Amino acid sequence: MPDLSSRQVSQLPPLQAIRVFEAVARHLSFTKAAEELAMTQAAVSYQIKVLEERVGAPLFLRRPRQIALTEAGQRLAPAVSEAFAILGQAYAAARGGADGVLCVTTVLTFASNWLAHHLGSFQIAHPSLAVRLETSSRLTDFAREDVDLAIRSGGGKWPGLEAYKLLDADFTPMLSPKLAASIGGVREPADLLRLPILDPGDIWWTQWFEAAGVHSHDLAKRPGSSMGAQAYEANAAIAGHGVAILTRALFKAELADGRLIQPFDLVGDDGHAYWLVYPEARRNVPKIRAFRDWLLAEIAC
Repeated sequence: MPDLSSRQVSQLPPLQAIRVFEAVARHLSFTKAAEELAMTQAAVSYQIKVLEERVGAPLFLRRPRQIALTEAGQRLAPAVSEAFAILGQAYAAARGGADGVLCVTTVLTFASNWLAHHLGSFQIAHPSLAVRLETSSRLTDFAREDVDLAIRSGGGKWPGLEAYKLLDADFTPMLSPKLAASIGGVREPADLLRLPILDPGDIWWTQWFEAAGVHSHDLAKRPGSSMGAQAYEANAAIAGHGVAILTRALFKAELADGRLIQPFDLVGDDGHAYWLVYPEARRNVPKIRAFRDWLLAEIAC
């Protein structure tokens, strides 16, 4: 780690201004940054002005109802985010016991339908490292949350984060054999519209039916529950309450033992996948490397 001279330290801008800049750059909003930091919007604007005066250039383009980073702001933002990540890591280590705990935040369905079934092999290989799982679908703020790694679905491009593809988030209809038998079997895609559809407002349904050549314009108008997670919808489908649209890789066991059936080979794909992500600044942390290497090897099996 390079040593900072007293002159370099004296040239640093006020930490409060840097903290405010990081929040505004992350949200691209003075209002949201003020809410997060429990400050007034005027105070946020003042701190940005202080920093811009020290930098000698504007950091944000002020536009009606929105702001954007200038070229100078784009150069500064990643370095500031990385600095906060390093500071957070050092603070966690200073509190003690952090080396023995690995916090992984993941979406509910991946946690219950994949990770829970495989995590035991990681614990056997690393008995001194306790894994704490948290389930959430919101974006993770690594600079402010006590989280080591995240598993999320998306396109895989998140600034400042290293991302490793785990599984394709493809989708296809699934239902219980009993529900299919209730209409004499599901022989063509249009037959699904004769059955209750779970979460009919899900865009995956529209995309799948379009690919199947079936008009389903009134699908979103159907009454139906939005359960917020594939795991819940799969349980409802297994109980015979409707047809769910699910990711195949997360329901291999249910398909294998016949609790669910996949009536058609047609699979939708919007380009999204499940990814393992963590800050680039933490790529050499031993416990993160250990979990990454184990997870990628386990997925490849």
